[in-house]
Amino acid sequence: MVNPEKSSWCKTVQSQIVAVTVYADKALVTRRGVVSLTGLERELVITPLPLTVETESVRVSGTGTVGVRLLGVSSVSLYTTEPTAEGVAQLTRQIQQLEAEKLHLQAQIQALALQSSFIAGLREKTEQPFAQSLARKNISLSETLDFLNFVGSQYSEYAIASGEYKSQQQELDKQLQVLRTALQKIQTPNIQESLSLIVAVEVSGVGEFDLEVSYVVNRASWSPLYDLRVDSIRDIVHLSYLAEVTQSTGEDWLGVALTLSTAKPGLGTLPPKLVPWYISTPQPSIGRRREVMLPPAAAMMARSAPPGEGSWEAEEEPAEVNFIPAEIVVAEVAKEGGVVTFKLNSGGNIKSDGTPHKTTIFNDDYPCNFEYVAMPRLVSFAYLQAKVKNSPNGATLLPGKANIFRDNTFVGTTELENIAPGQEFKLNLGIDEGLKIERNLVERQVDKKLMSKQRRITYGYRLIITNLLNLETHLKLTEQLPVSRNEEIKVRLNQSNPQIQLSEMGILAWGLTLPPQEKREIYYQFTVEHPPELTVVGLDI
Repeated sequence: MVNPEKSSWCKTVQSQIVAVTVYADKALVTRRGVVSLTGLERELVITPLPLTVETESVRVSGTGTVGVRLLGVSSVSLYTTEPTAEGVAQLTRQIQQLEAEKLHLQAQIQALALQSSFIAGLREKTEQPFAQSLARKNISLSETLDFLNFVGSQYSEYAIASGEYKSQQQELDKQLQVLRTALQKIQTPNIQESLSLIVAVEVSGVGEFDLEVSYVVNRASWSPLYDLRVDSIRDIVHLSYLAEVTQSTGEDWLGVALTLSTAKPGLGTLPPKLVPWYISTPQPSIGRRREVMLPPAAAMMARSAPPGEGSWEAEEEPAEVNFIPAEIVVAEVAKEGGVVTFKLNSGGNIKSDGTPHKTTIFNDDYPCNFEYVAMPRLVSFAYLQAKVKNSPNGATLLPGKANIFRDNTFVGTTELENIAPGQEFKLNLGIDEGLKIERNLVERQVDKKLMSKQRRITYGYRLIITNLLNLETHLKLTEQLPVSRNEEIKVRLNQSNPQIQLSEMGILAWGLTLPPQEKREIYYQFTVEHPPELTVVGLDI
């Protein structure tokens, strides 16, 4: 029975989620609700809220046509029994329908059994007359065979049909077992736990009050995802910047203003402190009970602040109602310090089902330059790379997975690092068989005479690069000489054509520009010297 005295000073506010800001591992939810006040209210209740709410994060504010003081907020657990009448009725209907189908199948099986019995009786009654008629030549052999085929085919058809009906019955039995289990489960009382927020108030009179509540919930996250489509004809990369949002907070976000943020509120605002780093010898394992300290329930006490700036105290004077016309919102990217936020241009519709929901942040085209890279010592193919530059006035591309398409052909995935506005980055587009590369060992000579008591081996390589494409290409070709880790082993580059300097770690790198349908040759020669008694390991050429 409802206490009439309590119902006059305690009122439930019907609220809905209007905005959500999603972080890397949690989300900030904003609810709003309008309530009609009589001036007697001392508590406003917002219910139900999920258990994923961090109660210490709850904040309340509001405006209205009547003066209201928000004195504080507390949370209590609410236990309810989940309604089952509708679910029971639906499952019962499904069970009855399947049982009716099963009865129909049973009737079909019985009918087939009767037909089979009739055929069997007909066979028994006609065996002797058929034999006598056949002996007296009153019936032909073909007529006898037709009768036997008829009896056999009927037996076969009845057996096949009966088997199919029995298989359908077995499948229905499986479905019925699942439905009966679900019915038994739903008929068992299921206690649901949720939270209720109680806002203590002082109301000065009669009027409308718009209450706003915000809180942080766990089990929510988002991560960037990219689709990069390279157009080799127009030399552009079309970038689709996507967000993959996942949440199982216990409440659906339907038609909300969705914002994605790179802030990490869970890490706190203070840097961590170093504690002594102890080392010791292994100690015997001793069972120990782990104690978990739970935070006390949050109580937000009233504090004064200017209206409109997160104030705990609403305006004392009735607020003038100003109607603001609707406007079409486009995607907004904002950066403040190291935090980037994306306010999406459409309402979010993300259910609390734990499945990834993709939403587009923006699409844009980026100019790019193509370059081929090749390492003939390792592979005889050339790889295509695209050099892309982020727009100086664009958004920061956060670290995330990127799907790469080359002329609408999927070539693979990559991981983008943090790319600032104006920064250049590379995309690997896989093997391009438009460049043919041959690498041949054309010289291997061991000096028979020892020079300065040293054994000298000379190697010469020829590379042939053929551009089979109909456009000019730029190729960065890299070769490698062995690097000595013993001061008695000397490696020297004798000559190279085109001429090039040997860099650190034995790297030779040529930058080539190849006109369409042309061929280019590269030759280089090097020697390895070492004492004759010294065995060289790793010189596998």
